[in-house]
Amino acid sequence: MKKVFFPLLLSIIAVTTFAHGGKNFEPSDIFATMQPGDKLAILMVHFGTTHDDTRKLTIDIINEKVKKEFPNIELREAYTSRIIIKRLNDRGVLKKNPLDALKQLHNDGYTHILVQATTIINGVEMESLNKDVEEVNSLFKDIRIGDPLLYSPLDYKNVIDILTENNDKKIAYVWVGHGTYDATTAQYAMLDYMLKSEGHSNFFVGTIEGYPEFDDTLKQLKTSGLKKVKLIPFMFVAGEHAKNDIAEDWKNDLEKEGFEVKISLEGLGENIQIQNLYISHLRFITTHRKLGIMEKKAMYQITGEKIK
Repeated sequence: MKKVFFPLLLSIIAVTTFAHGGKNFEPSDIFATMQPGDKLAILMVHFGTTHDDTRKLTIDIINEKVKKEFPNIELREAYTSRIIIKRLNDRGVLKKNPLDALKQLHNDGYTHILVQATTIINGVEMESLNKDVEEVNSLFKDIRIGDPLLYSPLDYKNVIDILTENNDKKIAYVWVGHGTYDATTAQYAMLDYMLKSEGHSNFFVGTIEGYPEFDDTLKQLKTSGLKKVKLIPFMFVAGEHAKNDIAEDWKNDLEKEGFEVKISLEGLGENIQIQNLYISHLRFITTHRKLGIMEKKAMYQITGEKIK
């Protein structure tokens, strides 16, 4: 029986999950697991911003869309940036970090939690969020985390398709991400590679605090022969970095190199289609559970086969 059951299980998992999250998920309806008295909540997690104007256009908007998508489920919010939380607290605007928000949900009697972050890549912010969830995992019957904007190759393709619509081949579009100090900054290079692979030779990816750096992007721009550049924040919120690092530093440095530069101060979170991608990730984890690496290894040990 075991020989028949596990290959069948693995094939079901593979077919159901490949299109969204690769081979890291198994079908599991969170609503079906709930018993009388159980309570479900959604925790939306954002890096945060001190800029009220862009917050209203991004964070507040997606929170409202989630409320409409899941009208009967409690919605809470948390910020990951302790600096932003501190600055807002000093202004009398109270925001919780994810760990405190999760502990509060437990104290309020919630047993099942769906966590969806508006992070861009699977980097240090997601690592921090995963550690917070791991710390309180035993307090809940079920807690699940949705993917960031870019996780599977399909996510990259979807984002590329959305953001390359109606472009002018005579303009170099530079997506400027935050970047990160560890190896996960390679995801920005993957995005740049996939842009070129999809035929978008006038699109470039750079980062403020990671790789590709400004000089890497500048080198590509010079090679392209294009003289007109449009700088676009590749961030959920167009806040401090967009208004200072991109609109001032990057713009000025490119103009010194002879480029004609225009700026977009629209964060990714203002794009309706991007908002919908995040919500699709949240919707996905209502019916799928992420498999940990040790769970998969346990399956491999029994079947002698990888999930195909």
